Amino acid sequence: MKVTPFNSDSDDSNEPLISKSTLLKYLHYWHWFAFTGLFALFCAFIYLRYAPPKYSSVAKIRIIDENKELDLASNALSPFAMYSKISLENEMEVIKSYRLLAQVVDELDLDVSYYYVGTIKTREIWSAPFVVAKSNMRDDIEKPLKFKISFESAQVLIEDNVGDEYEFAYSELGGQMEGLPFTLSLRKDVDKSRYLDTDFEIVFWPKKQAVAGLRNSLSVAPTNKKGEILSLSMVSENPEKSEDILNVVIDRFNKDGILDRQLVSKRTLGFIDERFIYLSGQLDSIEVNKKDFKQENDLSYLDEDVTFTLRKKSLADEEVIKLRTQLSLSLLLKQTILKEASYNLLPSDIGLENGSINTLVTEYNKLSLERTKLSRSVASSHPSLLELNTQLENGRKNILQTLDVYRRQIRTSLGQYSQASSNAGDDFSRLPEKEKMLRAIERQQDIKEGLYKLLLRKREEAAINYAVTAPSIKVIDYGLTGLKPVSPKKILVYPSALLLGLLIPFGVLFFRFWFDTKIHERADVVKQNPEMPILGEIPFLEEGDTFINSGDRSILAESFRILATNITHKLSVSDEEEGKVVYVTSAINGEGKTMTALNLSLAYASLKKKVLLVGCDLRNPQLHKFFNIDKSTVGISDYLNSTLLDFDECVHKGLGKGTFHKVCFSGQIPSNPPQLLSGNRFGEFIAQAKKLFDYIIIDTAPSILVTDTILISKHADLTLFVLRAGFTEKKLLEYSRNLNETKKFLNMAYVINNVGEGRREGYNYGYGYGYQANRTDKHWLKNYGAQVKSQGFIAASLQEFKIFKKRIKARFF
Repeated sequence: MKVTPFNSDSDDSNEPLISKSTLLKYLHYWHWFAFTGLFALFCAFIYLRYAPPKYSSVAKIRIIDENKELDLASNALSPFAMYSKISLENEMEVIKSYRLLAQVVDELDLDVSYYYVGTIKTREIWSAPFVVAKSNMRDDIEKPLKFKISFESAQVLIEDNVGDEYEFAYSELGGQMEGLPFTLSLRKDVDKSRYLDTDFEIVFWPKKQAVAGLRNSLSVAPTNKKGEILSLSMVSENPEKSEDILNVVIDRFNKDGILDRQLVSKRTLGFIDERFIYLSGQLDSIEVNKKDFKQENDLSYLDEDVTFTLRKKSLADEEVIKLRTQLSLSLLLKQTILKEASYNLLPSDIGLENGSINTLVTEYNKLSLERTKLSRSVASSHPSLLELNTQLENGRKNILQTLDVYRRQIRTSLGQYSQASSNAGDDFSRLPEKEKMLRAIERQQDIKEGLYKLLLRKREEAAINYAVTAPSIKVIDYGLTGLKPVSPKKILVYPSALLLGLLIPFGVLFFRFWFDTKIHERADVVKQNPEMPILGEIPFLEEGDTFINSGDRSILAESFRILATNITHKLSVSDEEEGKVVYVTSAINGEGKTMTALNLSLAYASLKKKVLLVGCDLRNPQLHKFFNIDKSTVGISDYLNSTLLDFDECVHKGLGKGTFHKVCFSGQIPSNPPQLLSGNRFGEFIAQAKKLFDYIIIDTAPSILVTDTILISKHADLTLFVLRAGFTEKKLLEYSRNLNETKKFLNMAYVINNVGEGRREGYNYGYGYGYQANRTDKHWLKNYGAQVKSQGFIAASLQEFKIFKKRIKARFF
C-alpha cells in the first residue's frame, strides 16, 4: 500500500507566481520589513528636514535668422522660404562652450562660492554680507581652497583649510591681507552686528572646475523640433543666482553673435580701405598718361566716318558669328540624325533659324511618338506600324536634304559677310595708331573708375552694418524661477524611501533563499521526490529537551510515537507475524539517524512492544554515547566475528524500567566491516531477533559513504531514510530517489529530522507541532489529530489509539 504524504503537491504547473508558502517565508520576517521601512521613512524625514530646496529657473530666447529676415519678401513664393537656415544644435553648443561660459564665470565671479555654516547643514548663499577679491592667488589652482570666516565683536577671524588662523580688525578690511591670497571687504550698508558669532565659508574653485560645474548645471534644449526658440534652465538652491547666470549667459551669447557680425564688417572695411589706396594711385597714373598722350599727339574726338566704319565692322562681325553658329548647329543636328537609331526622337528647337527644318523635326517627332505608342499594342508587321515606319524614313531623308541645302546657303552668306568684315577691318586699320592707344587708355580708366565706385558703395554698406548691428537673438523670457521647489518632493521621497526600505530586506532574503541548498520542510522533499512517502517529522527542540526514557510524554516522544504508528500502518503488522526489521539510515553523517533509531525504539517500547535496537554502524558507532557505556561493550560485531558468542550475550538492557526495550551495541570496531556484514551470521542474528522481538530497529552506516548498509539491505522490511532540516542538501534527495528506484533499499520512506529549526529563518511548516515554547500542548494535540486524519494513518488497533489518547489528555489537561 502506497502512502501519499499529506499536504503534498507535485504538480508545479498549477502553482501561482507567488505561492502562499513563499509569501509566508517573507512575512515571517515582517519585523525586519517594518524596521527597515520605518527607518527609511525616518531617514526620508531627516532628509526632507535638512535637504535644501532646489528651484528651477528658466529663460527663453529666439534665434534670429538674419538671412530669413532679409529675404522674406523675395522668398515669399518659394516653397523653401518657411524653413529656417539656423542649426539649433550648433547654437546650443555655442551657448555651452567653454569660451562663452568662462566669460560668465569671470563676470559673476562664479569661481568663488559663499556658504553659511549652520549648526547641522551648510548652505550656499548668493548675496553674502562681504565680498572677496583675488590678490596673490594664481588663476590655475589645481584644487579648491577653503576659508572659514567668523565675525566677532572687534575683529574678523579667518581660518584656512590647513588650520592656520588670521585675525584682522574691521578697519583693516578692504586692504591687503598678509598671508592670504585675497582681500575681504564688507558690502555697503551692512550692519556687522547682525553677523556676530556667525560663521561663513568661502571656496575658491579652479577655473576649469567652475566652468565645468556651470556647464553641467546649465540645460539648453529647443522648445519644439521645428521652432527657433531655445529654453535655458538651471536647478539650484539659489533662485537669484540661477536667474543672474541665465541672464548673463543670454547677454554674452547675444554679444558674441553681434561681435561675430561686427568682425566681418570690420574686416570688410579694412580690405576696402587698402584697395582704395591702390586704386587711387592707379587712377592718378592713368589720368596723367592720358593727358600727356593727347597733348603729345594733338588728339581730341573721332570723326563721323570713323564711327560709321567701326559700326559697319561690328555688324559684319556679328553676322559672321551668327552664321558660324547656325553652321555648327546644323552640323550638330545632322550628326545626331545619322548617329541616332531609326525612329528615335530628334532634338528640336536647338536654335536653328530655319522654319522648314524645325517644322520637319517637329512632325518627325510626332510620328515617332505615335509609332512608339502603337508598337506597344500591335505586332511589328501591323500595316499601320509599317506605314508609320515609311513616313519616318521619308521624313528623315527630307530633314537631311533640307539641312544640306541650308548649310550651302549659310556658307555662301558667311563668305559674303567675311569679306565685308575684312573690308571694314582694312578701313579701320587705316585709323591712326595713336587713336587706338587712346581708346586703350580710356578703357583702363573706365574699369578702374567703375571698381572704385563699387568699393566706395560697399564701404558705406559695411560702415552702416558695423555701426548698427542687429541683435542675434530675441529674448522671450529672462530668467524666471518657479514658486514651488522641484526637489525634494514629499510625494516622491516618502514612497521611494518606503519602497527602498522594503526592498532591502526583501533583496537580502531573496538571495538568502536563492542560494539556500538545504531542505527545510516537507514541501522541499515532496517536490524533489514525490514517490517516496514521508512517515514522520521530528521537531526541533532546544538543547536538553530529549527523549531519554520509554515513559517520556514530551512532544519529542509523541512525535516518535506518531512515527511508530505510521510505520506500523505501512508494514501492516499483525500479532501472529514475526518481528519487523526497520533500518534507519541516511546519506551522510550528522543527519541524526542514531538519535532517530534510539527514539523510535523507545516509542515502540512505550507502546508495550518488544524492541531490539541494534547499532550496525561498525565504522563510526555512536549508540554507546546515549547509554554512557564503553565503546568496546560486546555487540553485533563480536557476534558476527565469533561463532562461539551466543545471541543473548550481545543483547543488553535498554532504557526505562520495563523489559520491552533491549539494545545490541556495535561492539569492537572490526578491520573489515563489509566482510562481517555479508556473512551468514548477520542473517542468523536477524532471524533469531525476529522470533524474540516485535520490532528490530537497526542503526546503519551512512549509505553514500560506505557499502555496509547496501550489503544488508535485503533483511529490512522497511528502510527509513533520515533527512535533517537545515542540514541535508537537496541534491542528496536524488541519491535516495535512485536507491528507491533501483530497489537497493526495500520499502523506503523518509523521516525529516530537526523540523522547525528553520522557522527562525523564515520557514513556516504548520503541520500541527508546537515546536516552540510559546505553542501550547493543547494546540499540539489538536493539530496532531488533524494530521492523523489527513494522512489516513491509523493506530495498530483502535483500543491502542484510545489508550494513547487518554494518556495524552491526562498529561496535558
